[in-house]
Amino acid sequence: MRAAERAQLAMMLEVCAYPKPGNVDRCHDYPDTRLEHFLASTILARPALEEAERGVGRIGEIIGHAVQLTNIHSGGNTHFGAFILLIPLVYGGDIDGAKKAIEKTDVSDAVAFYRAFALTRVCMNAGDELDVNDPTALHMLREREMTLLDVMAHSAPNDMVAREWMTGFSLTRRGADLLKQFGPGRASIGKMFLTLLASEPDTFIVKKHGRAVAEETMAKAREVLDGIRSVEELDAECIALDINPGSIADITIAAIFVALGEGWSWDS
Repeated sequence: MRAAERAQLAMMLEVCAYPKPGNVDRCHDYPDTRLEHFLASTILARPALEEAERGVGRIGEIIGHAVQLTNIHSGGNTHFGAFILLIPLVYGGDIDGAKKAIEKTDVSDAVAFYRAFALTRVCMNAGDELDVNDPTALHMLREREMTLLDVMAHSAPNDMVAREWMTGFSLTRRGADLLKQFGPGRASIGKMFLTLLASEPDTFIVKKHGRAVAEETMAKAREVLDGIRSVEELDAECIALDINPGSIADITIAAIFVALGEGWSWDS
């Protein structure tokens, strides 16, 4: 299977997996974003994923192209964080190749990334000096000669997706290993998602609700793994309180992509 196809399959399998507490899946939508929006983005992203597979263009530009291609429906951009991980992985073919690719990013990648960021609904951390909504941000990137890897280093303390670039895709690696450990089939995706959710606070939850809520959600995920509460109960609670572990979802997609390339089977 080609890398672009694996990436699309990973995006589809993640959103269809159930239950994944707090996230859109086959059983529930958000008020403004539905399952169909995620599936449409999976299809629409194909040209950008093929660019990455061929190594055509720079990583920042390809991330930007993926955002533009998928930002055409009312559900907003559904996969921005996933593209941050998937594009280097597709570009490099695997985690080792992705690490080599991101080391070669330059200022033009950072600028292209920021222009793509401006098209999304994703919020920066309050008070960030490189806020995408600040018209001087691009000037600051150029003035400081910041590569896209530098941008991810800047964001890593508060964003676990950016942190993946700095840690060699460590959670992505762990997620892929968990899938292979849990075995083939869609149930393994939900179990892997829950295990990652229980491992550290989801930074998307932190941005929306604060660190205390993210840590509480992590603790409740551990209770599910320990058999103290059901995953369905946690899912219903997260949905009711608008608690969305979106960063773990992005890492889940990347982990599925890697696992598929290493022989893990979804079709069982």
